[in-house]
Amino acid sequence: MWELFRDTETWAEWGPSVREVESPDRYVAAGTEGRVRTVAGLWLPFAVRTCADYRWTWNVAKLPATGHRVEARAGGCTAVIEIPLPGAAYAPVCERGLRRLRELAEATD
Repeated sequence: MWELFRDTETWAEWGPSVREVESPDRYVAAGTEGRVRTVAGLWLPFAVRTCADYRWTWNVAKLPATGHRVEARAGGCTAVIEIPLPGAAYAPVCERGLRRLRELAEATD
């Protein structure tokens, strides 16, 4: 699950608001930069702020955006998308993304 979360080549497969990604790094790490094309067709720059201990955070268009983490659980793991309070209305989109991420993970097992 962690590799899928970090893999910029899979973001468009599970991220409902992402249509395309351009980045020199396939797997994000602290300092990774690039841009994402949104469902509205806009290209927005991104920069990964942190990436450690199965959690990464980023800025999109220079604004703090969602955090992404994977937590170990008995018999597997749980993926979490952290939403900043001003973005609370984005929760249903993140829920859809987590469902897609789970389906993608199950298909690649």
